[in-house]
Amino acid sequence: MPFCHWRRMALKYQKRNHIFKSKNVIELNTALSMQKRNRLPEFIFFGNYFYGICAVALSIEATLQQRFPLNSLTYFLLVFISTVLYYTYPYVRKCSFISTNARTNWYTRNYNLSRRTQTGITIILIVSLVFFFINYWQAILNMSTQQWLIVLIFPVVAAFYYGINLFSAKYNLRKIGWLKPFIIGFIWAGLVTVYPVLFYCIVKSRQFEVTTTGSLLFLKNFMFITLLCIMFDVKDYASDYINRLKTFVVKIGLRKTIFYILLPLTLLGLGSFIFYAGKHHFSLPKVLLNTIPFVLLAVTAFSLSRRRPIMYYLIVIDGLMLVKALCGTIAILYF
Repeated sequence: MPFCHWRRMALKYQKRNHIFKSKNVIELNTALSMQKRNRLPEFIFFGNYFYGICAVALSIEATLQQRFPLNSLTYFLLVFISTVLYYTYPYVRKCSFISTNARTNWYTRNYNLSRRTQTGITIILIVSLVFFFINYWQAILNMSTQQWLIVLIFPVVAAFYYGINLFSAKYNLRKIGWLKPFIIGFIWAGLVTVYPVLFYCIVKSRQFEVTTTGSLLFLKNFMFITLLCIMFDVKDYASDYINRLKTFVVKIGLRKTIFYILLPLTLLGLGSFIFYAGKHHFSLPKVLLNTIPFVLLAVTAFSLSRRRPIMYYLIVIDGLMLVKALCGTIAILYF
């Protein structure tokens, strides 16, 4: 075989190999670029800072809707860091294997950062609580039995959600699949609806009163967050099924969860709001603004019939909390 033929074959192979390597380099650079672009969203959503933002926004909405002045920035800082601390707690641990959960893998990669962040947040929370006690110790000591019960019930339920050891037995409400969304809804409703008003009453040495408006808002936030939690259980269907955690999706299936639970409860909430708005003569813009979260809730429920990535749940489903807070706040301030 002539030498020129071998040379042509060698050049052809070299060119093909160069193209293959270039393609691999492009794919690698693309993956690294995507990873860099995703760093900030992952930090915000996987790090649970978005939950803190939603808690603050919902607290502002509920405070204004109950016709109370807004609390200080210190209070909202406490709401933010408490929420981030609570949601990050179960994830900050070393994992020696690659999980199918992208959020778990993020915490594995950022273990040291997560630990330092948790330590810093915990210190800030403790220092803030100490200063609060120093400044308002007389008001705290003068709190009524009712106020103490309301203050303590939500942290106690939150502690039992993750699990607590009592008398050599561990009680973990999280393992009761069908009850889990209602527990989370109850804790969130207390944090964003009851605590802002209760905190204001303690600081101003006023008697905290359970009002009709406050009770209805508590129920509204309770049901809204509960529905979001049921939607979130769709993401964990496979692992919940393997672990025999009887969530609504595991017990009755995805389609029935959407059409027999999510949509009926959404329509019931919307109908209740329209009835309340009509009775209290809300303006049309105010009604329309407060209707938006219910409509988006129904649309999002329909969208769950298709498989979605974890970021969809963290941005779209949890994002409905922020949408609700913004719509409610704008409606109460301008209409």
